[in-house]
Amino acid sequence: MFIELLEFLVIVISAVYIYYKYVLFNYWRKKGVFYVEPVVPAGNLTAFVTGKKSLGELYLDVYVRYKDHRAFGMYSFFKPNLVIADLDLIRTVLIREFESFHDRGTFCNEKYDPLSGNLFNLSGKKWKNMRSKLIPAFTSAKIKQMFMIMEKYGEQVTQSVENQGQATDCIEMKEIFARYSTDVIMSTAFGIEANCMKDPNSEFRRRGKKVFEENSFWLALFLFLPQFMNFLSIPTTDKKITQFFTKIFRENVNYRQTSNVVRHDFMNLLIQLIEKGYVEPDDEKDTSKNTVNVSPATNRITMMEATAQSYVFYLAGFETSSTTATYSLYELAQQQHIQDKVYNEIDKVLKKHGELTYDAVNEMTYLHKVVNETLRKYPTVPVLNRVCTKDINIPTTNIHVSKGTLISIPVLGVHRDPLIYPDPDKFDPERFNADEIAARHPYAYLPFGEGPRNCIGARVGYLQVKIALVSLLSKFKFKLHPRTPVPLSFDERPLAFVPKGGVYFIIEQR
Repeated sequence: MFIELLEFLVIVISAVYIYYKYVLFNYWRKKGVFYVEPVVPAGNLTAFVTGKKSLGELYLDVYVRYKDHRAFGMYSFFKPNLVIADLDLIRTVLIREFESFHDRGTFCNEKYDPLSGNLFNLSGKKWKNMRSKLIPAFTSAKIKQMFMIMEKYGEQVTQSVENQGQATDCIEMKEIFARYSTDVIMSTAFGIEANCMKDPNSEFRRRGKKVFEENSFWLALFLFLPQFMNFLSIPTTDKKITQFFTKIFRENVNYRQTSNVVRHDFMNLLIQLIEKGYVEPDDEKDTSKNTVNVSPATNRITMMEATAQSYVFYLAGFETSSTTATYSLYELAQQQHIQDKVYNEIDKVLKKHGELTYDAVNEMTYLHKVVNETLRKYPTVPVLNRVCTKDINIPTTNIHVSKGTLISIPVLGVHRDPLIYPDPDKFDPERFNADEIAARHPYAYLPFGEGPRNCIGARVGYLQVKIALVSLLSKFKFKLHPRTPVPLSFDERPLAFVPKGGVYFIIEQR
C-alpha cells in the first residue's frame, strides 16, 4: 500500500508539474511577449514567498535586468503578470487607459472579512462611490483642522527622545516613530488616546504589531491570488483584530453621538457620512451639488463601511509614516550638512511664526524636498498593482492584455534607475528643485501612485512625517550609532519597504 501510495503521489506531482510548465507557464510565450522564466509552483514570486527577498527588491531586480523590454511577462503563482517598466506605458496604465486598469485586484470580501471592504481594496463602482464620498474629507481645510492633534504628539516625541537620551547612549528611532504614528492614527481615525509614547507596551501598540506580522506567503495570496482566498472564504484580517477595531470604532461613534461630541478628526468626517451621506463643506455657505442634493438613503455609509475606511486610514498612515521618518533621519545623520540646512530652515520659519503651525510647516520647502527624496529612495509602497478590467491592446506595443491579467509597476526600480536619477544611491534633496522636476518625466516619481487611484491621504502622510521631523530636528542633532548598519537591509515580509532590525542614533541637544 505504501509503495502504491508513493507511486500515486509521484504521478500526481509529475502531472501538476507538467501542467504548470507546459500549459500555465506557456501563456506569455504564446502571446509572443518576452517573459522571465518561472519556477513551479510560485512562478516568479519564489524569493518573496520563501522570505529571501522583499517584494520591492524582487521587482527591483527584474526591472534592472529587463527594463529595456518596456513591458515583460512574469508569473505570480500560476497567473500571468505583466510588468510595466516604461514611463510612457506607466502613464497609459494609470491615466490614459484607466478604464481598463481601474482595480488593484487585491483581496476584498466584505462578508468574511469586513475590514477588507476599504478604499484600497474596493473595485469598480463601489470604489468609485466610496472615493467620491471620502475626497471632501481630505481638503486643505480638513487636514488643517487635524494639525493640532498631530502637533500634540510631536511634542510627546520630543519629550520621549529627551528622556531616553538622558538615560542611554543611543536611541532606537524606528520604534519611537511607530509609537508616534500609532498615537496619531488612533486619535484621528478612532478617537482613542492610545498613549503609546508614554506606554511602549500599550495594547494599541501590541495590536499594531500584530496587524503587520503577516507572513510573505499570505501577503502574496492577498496581492496576487485573492480568488483562492475568496474560494476558501479565508479572511486576510485576523478575527481578533477585526473584533478589536470594530468594537472601539462603534463605541466611540456611539459616545460622540449620544454626548454630542464634535472633534476635528477623520472619525468625525466618517460620522457625517454615516448620518448624512456627505462630508460637510469647509465653508458653511457652500451649498454645492455634492452636499445638499444628495439622497441620504443611498449615500449614507454603514457603521461597518466606516470602520473599514478608518482601519485603512490606520494601515496606510502607520507603517508608511513611521518608516519614512526613520529613513529621513537615517540619511540626515549621515550627511550633517543637509541636516544643518534643514535645521536652519526650521529655526528661521519657527522664529517667524513664533510656534509650530500648519502654515509654518508648509513654508519649509527644503524639508519638503528632504521628505520627497526619502520617498524617492525608500518608497513605502515599492510596487503598484493593477488588474486589467477590460481587454485592451496597449498603445505603442504589440501586447494584447486580456481581462483579469495582473499588472505590476516596479516603483522602487523606477526610483533607483540611474538613467532617471543619476547616482541613485546618493541622498540628494536638490533632485526636487523645480527645474529638476520639470526636466524629468512626470511619471518618474510614484511614491503615492498617480491618476484617479492615487493615495487619497498623501498630504496627511506628509504632514504627519514633517511634524515629527520638525519637532525633533529643532531640538536635537542626530548622528548614526555604530549599531546601525550602513547600508540598511530590509524586512522580507511586509508589503511596505521596511528596515530590518533597529535604527540607532546618537542624540545631541541643539
